[in-house]
Amino acid sequence: MSNPTDIETSQTATEQSSAADLLVKAQQADQSKLSPEDLARVQQYLSSPIHSVERKPFKPWMMMMALIAVVVVLGLLSQMIAWFVL
Repeated sequence: MSNPTDIETSQTATEQSSAADLLVKAQQADQSKLSPEDLARVQQYLSSPIHSVERKPFKPWMMMMALIAVVVVLGLLSQMIAWFVL
């Protein structure tokens, strides 16, 4: 008699291989939509200098500081408007 964990393991392996097979088939289907000439044109377009712009590294703390600054400024502005109106 087989162990229940063996059955679960085999089912999980089958599900993973099925998902992997589906992913491979989907990628092959996407690749077959374009002819080799079209793929060459896409590659040429993507390798052009306009698409190779160097970017600064993303700094999440700077974004958080900017967000906090905007919220504080808008809060102070709303307090000033409320003080003048009331």
